Amino acid sequence: MEGMEQISFQMIAAIGEGRSKIMLAMNEAAEGHFEEANKLLQESNQSLVKAHESHFGLIQKEANGEKVELGLLFMHAEDQLMTTSLLKDMAEQMVKMYEKLHKISEG
Repeated sequence: MEGMEQISFQMIAAIGEGRSKIMLAMNEAAEGHFEEANKLLQESNQSLVKAHESHFGLIQKEANGEKVELGLLFMHAEDQLMTTSLLKDMAEQMVKMYEKLHKISEG
């Protein structure tokens, strides 16, 4: 099994990449660039899937009876994963909201 530190750092890197794309997506939507915003959200999802896969792999190991040592670094990675997942859900709604506002202001 990969070391927990390595798994944690891989998760944190993927999550950071995803979070950056989410923030860029919200900025693009605020500027009226909805196609680019949605593209960035899709790209962020790819990064978050990598992190979720690592996380789920650990859950499977523990479910199969393997002892999984959890440290502070992993707890940080898990916290980042959960908050970034929530941020993505909110960003998707914000992009839709910006798009509706844009249509109303043009209408």
